[in-house]
Amino acid sequence: MGKGARVYHLSRYWIETAFPFLTSSNYRITSPESPDYNCIAWAAGTDDRWWWPDSQYTAYWPDGVPREETLRAFIQAYSRAGYVPCDTSDFESGSEKIAIYTDENGKPTHAARQTQAGRWTSKLGHQEDIEHDRPDNLTGSYYGAVAIIMKRPCPCQPPV
Repeated sequence: MGKGARVYHLSRYWIETAFPFLTSSNYRITSPESPDYNCIAWAAGTDDRWWWPDSQYTAYWPDGVPREETLRAFIQAYSRAGYVPCDTSDFESGSEKIAIYTDENGKPTHAARQTQAGRWTSKLGHQEDIEHDRPDNLTGSYYGAVAIIMKRPCPCQPPV
């Protein structure tokens, strides 16, 4: 077994231990590890910088949005990218959806984006990107639970 296969295997073990609702049948790893971007950026559709409302201004955060770790600030940040709250995570052709997760104290912890195939994609911190069946696959002690679903017209399709 080569080094790459061993790292991949350890990553799957870590992922399935950290997220007990993920199983080998409902997710797949879609990228190698990268410290260049995080889940918040990935959900917004970018992989060229880290998004976080840190008070030291070391990460990107949209202008005019409070640099605070609150659900309200994260909703405002994604609103700047054209997202609006919606009622369901169900797939809607022509829409791109995101899920924002919060811990038990209401602090944002993670974001995931729905693909045009109706599955969900997540960046796991500095680790890999994964594709998974549903946003609640990541519910648990690491990310908490989905607090809100937002959507925008899909940027990859012209309006009908």
